[in-house]
Amino acid sequence: METHRNESEPLIDVAALSADTRYRLVRFRGHGTEPLDEQEFRAEAGRFFPAIDLDDPEQVHWADHPWEWPAWRPGEA
Repeated sequence: METHRNESEPLIDVAALSADTRYRLVRFRGHGTEPLDEQEFRAEAGRFFPAIDLDDPEQVHWADHPWEWPAWRPGEA
């Protein structure tokens, strides 16, 4: 039996904030999941969904802390 994608699902799903990494896992509907920082997130979102409103909760679901990214400084592992 074939399952159909729920069209009410958001285009982008951002996983919970994790304290031990510089990335958040981001799932783009139809394109898979990637670990991204904020700049990469914005670029990929625009590439996959050019007309998306990143502030629309029906289009972008944040598991927690919208628009927050892990604290990370260059040189950290």
